[in-house]
Amino acid sequence: MNPDLDRLQPYPFERLAALNREAAPPNALAHVSLAIGEPRHPTPHFVTEALLAHAHGLASYPNSKGGEELRATVCDWLSTRFDVPRHWLDADRHVLPVNGTREALFAFAQAVVDRSQPAYVLMPNPFYQIYEGAALLAGGMPYFLNLAAENGYQPDFDTVPEEIWRDCQLIYICTPGNPTGAVMPLESLTQLIELADRYDFVIASDECYSELYRDRPSPGLLQACVELGRRDFGRCVVFHSLSKRSNAPGLRSGFVAGDPDLLRRFLLYRTYHGCAMPLQVQAASVAAWRDETHVEKNRALYREKFDAAADILSPVLDVALPKAGFYLWPQVPLDDVEFARRLFAEENVTVLPGSFLSRTAHGLNPGAGHIRIALVAEPEQCIEALQRMRRFIERL
Repeated sequence: MNPDLDRLQPYPFERLAALNREAAPPNALAHVSLAIGEPRHPTPHFVTEALLAHAHGLASYPNSKGGEELRATVCDWLSTRFDVPRHWLDADRHVLPVNGTREALFAFAQAVVDRSQPAYVLMPNPFYQIYEGAALLAGGMPYFLNLAAENGYQPDFDTVPEEIWRDCQLIYICTPGNPTGAVMPLESLTQLIELADRYDFVIASDECYSELYRDRPSPGLLQACVELGRRDFGRCVVFHSLSKRSNAPGLRSGFVAGDPDLLRRFLLYRTYHGCAMPLQVQAASVAAWRDETHVEKNRALYREKFDAAADILSPVLDVALPKAGFYLWPQVPLDDVEFARRLFAEENVTVLPGSFLSRTAHGLNPGAGHIRIALVAEPEQCIEALQRMRRFIERL
């Protein structure tokens, strides 16, 4: 067996299940999960219909590269959403459809990291655990960039020692952030591109929450390339998904876009990996990427829930509404693991302890003392769960 498998840590939801295993929450209270970032709003009807209408695609093998129509649709969307000149984008070179960004974020490190050389893989802390697993199984060494309220939950690139930058091969960023909801400004993105040029590493920008902004659209890495006049998108790759944007996590549809040289090599990896997107999923994806009305309605629902959360929790917690995403990331008045355990045991509500999403690095664990609240359930369920949480905190 691959010995690097022994370096993987238990997934956060495995730890949460173990934490709650011995609890006996009140039977009179229906369980509400605010722990998993799985959208519960309805998937748009026209997306489902497109999937069904193209079920005859089951009779054909899909191409690893994806169809021309889907790749062209993605280019159109990127151009409109991130102000990328349309003639800069070639559907044949700049886009690869993927079966959800989780598999792509993991696979990308396997293709990019040269394990014959020292290889740091930088990532935010707290973070999406796929980044760490991808780094370890690619033979890399994770280096964590602590995110805290004092730095606006932004990675501080100026604190990274030069010897780390010299051996950096890949950096994962997440903007808007999971779990913090922080959005990296264009200035930080352009700074990172300049660092990538100086030290020759690749930037993988996880932008899966980009369409769930509250007030204004969040910038993206390709937009920063436009700011710098970089038509080649050198060393820059972005990851986008329909899971959050279109409430379609079961569709397993997203894309990778950016540096054509990196994507050419990544396509070679994926050809052997055997992960081509089914034709009916491609048809449904085209329909989803071409429509913005359902996305606007989706954002409105999350705004409604965030406003309700602020009203309910503000008297008992310091609740800062995020710029984007669907998570709250408050500090709690107990150890975060104990808070989550007791909240489930007493109120039948699950949240994720912040320390399950982070690692101790540079002398501290930036997730400790926080919980992640995923406002993914229907508004009535979210409000009920938040009211129970307030009641629990008031008893402490």
